[in-house]
Amino acid sequence: MSRDELSGDALVRLVAGCVLQYPGDQFHDELPRLRAALAGAPAEPAELLGAFLDEAERQSPIGLCGQYTSTFDTRNRRCLHLTWWVDGDTRRRGLSLVRLKRIYRDFGLEFAGEELPDFLPVALEFAARQEEAGTELLQEHRAGLELLRLALTESGSPYARVLQAVCATLPGPSPETRAEAKALAKNGPPQELVGAGSALEPFGPGLDPPADLPRAAPADLPWPTTPERMPA
Repeated sequence: MSRDELSGDALVRLVAGCVLQYPGDQFHDELPRLRAALAGAPAEPAELLGAFLDEAERQSPIGLCGQYTSTFDTRNRRCLHLTWWVDGDTRRRGLSLVRLKRIYRDFGLEFAGEELPDFLPVALEFAARQEEAGTELLQEHRAGLELLRLALTESGSPYARVLQAVCATLPGPSPETRAEAKALAKNGPPQELVGAGSALEPFGPGLDPPADLPRAAPADLPWPTTPERMPA
């Protein structure tokens, strides 16, 4: 699928997915391409992402890499892995990761990356290329996305703009407080925002959740005992 075939929201998700990966030494070389992609995006999220790109351009590559590493730090409740927000480090998270791989495969996308399939940039690329199913997947993890957005905003991180742009591609307004985000996790998004049908199997063919592994509330879980793995 070429860039010209993607919707405005899909372009937002692709650009956001790019900037939410570890930047590395080549990130600044990609800035013109990312800015060009935003030309076809809706005004508000394009402005948010453009502001982030401006901030990133003013930093040196090593400075931007350092900022990324210190921002997405498990000690500060800023996690880029979606299933962590609802499953924590439990056996249930393993089932959730298997389900994500099956979802990608069902839509013709074989997951073969080094990152886990719940890594937000991976989910954003899926949500850009399979927009209906991808929107539903992001909505399932809306509470975690919003809690991450709020944590980044509270810390004054420029990455907050990226999460704001991502959430702007989803139906309905974003919660304004942590309490509202946790309520979203407990109750789920309003039915009219999800639709009557579902493009996603709950746990994939032949895979059912064990009854003894209830989900915990987002942000009430202990942090993983090992730090997030960052690409070299």
